Formats: sequence, C-alpha cells, structure tokens
Amino acid sequence: MDDDVRLAAEVAAFLERHGLSVRTLHRGEPAVAAATEADVVVLDWMLPGVDGLSVCQAMRVKNSVPILMLTARVGDESEILALQQGADDYLAKPVRPRVLLARLRVLLRRGRPSSTGVLRVGPLHLDEGRREASIHGDRLSLTDAEFLLLREFMVHAGTMLSRDALSLVLTGRPFDGVDRTIDQYVSRLRRKLGDSARSPQVLKTVRSLGYLLAAGDER
Repeated sequence: MDDDVRLAAEVAAFLERHGLSVRTLHRGEPAVAAATEADVVVLDWMLPGVDGLSVCQAMRVKNSVPILMLTARVGDESEILALQQGADDYLAKPVRPRVLLARLRVLLRRGRPSSTGVLRVGPLHLDEGRREASIHGDRLSLTDAEFLLLREFMVHAGTMLSRDALSLVLTGRPFDGVDRTIDQYVSRLRRKLGDSARSPQVLKTVRSLGYLLAAGDER
C-alpha cells in the first residue's frame, strides 16, 4: 500500500518478476480488510486519509500478518514508533527493490504457519491442530494464553514484538504503559522453556521495546 501510484506500480512489477503476487492499494481504509488475505503487507506511512501508522495498528487488532513499513520518515524515533505499533520491519525510501524483496522473503518465511499448522523454530515445535508444543522433544504444559503467546513468537521468530502487539494478541487491547500482564506471561513462558530469567537466550528482552524469540537456535 503506497500513496505514490507510479512508485507502487514499479515496485509491484519488480516483485512480480521475482515470483510474488502483488495487489496494490492507495488508501488506508480498504487496506485493513484486504490484509486478512495477504501473506505480507508493505505499508507506506504517509497515506491519504487514514495514515499508515493507524492502518498498522488496525491490522494488528485483526490479525498477525507480517507488516513492513516503507516510508520517507527517517531516524530512530520513527523506526521505534513503527515497531511499537506492530510493524515487523522498517525500510526507508528511496526503496531499493532488491533489499525490499530480500526483506519480504524473510518475513514470508517467518510469517504464517504452514498448511499443516505445524511450526518449528530451532528446538521448538508447535502443532496448532493438536494444540501441543515441545522443546528438545519434551512436551510443554501451557495454558491457552501461553500457547497463543508462544505461537505468536514462533510465527515472528527473530523479530521484536512490542508489548502493544502482544497485548492485542492476548487481550484485544493495546498496551497501556502500566499493565504488567504481558511481562508476567513472558516470565512464565520463559520458565517453562527452561530459559534464564537473568540472561535469557530463547525469549530475549529488547530493552524498552518488547521481546523476541531467537530464530533457529538449536541450543
């Protein structure tokens, strides 16, 4: 989704030449509904009408589709804000098509579960159909919320998830800056994964931003 029609057409043509199926939209309002059918979303910050950041927030309420924020806004604060509101990646304009393609392929690999509903990240294995999860072959005893949280981390392995994004998944509400529920869930999940509370190696803390699951680590 991009408000620059010519740029969007050029980028779409490049991605399609490299095997991706692309749909372009130029306003934020119809994008939220369309995201439910997408495997990954490229979202421009400066859209007419509803801005891209608000669209990102609305998408996060409805689903966990990977979102790459593409924008002319530069600087750490803009990037942090985008990630806090649920973006999975951030790329500044002018867009470099090969870099965009590489980033999208990474997000697609992490993005949605396989058709079998089975996720594997390093020693972690999760079967949605059976509602079972294990680490190093040892079955984990998880509550419904812990199972949902682990699934979200595995879907986005290697990508920082903000407390906002995790709160929307678990409670349907954005993080209010005070509630410690997400931190408590992460702490309990760490214990069940056998992760260190003081120096976690599986579920890592990104200071002041959120958490990420180390991707593909066989420890």
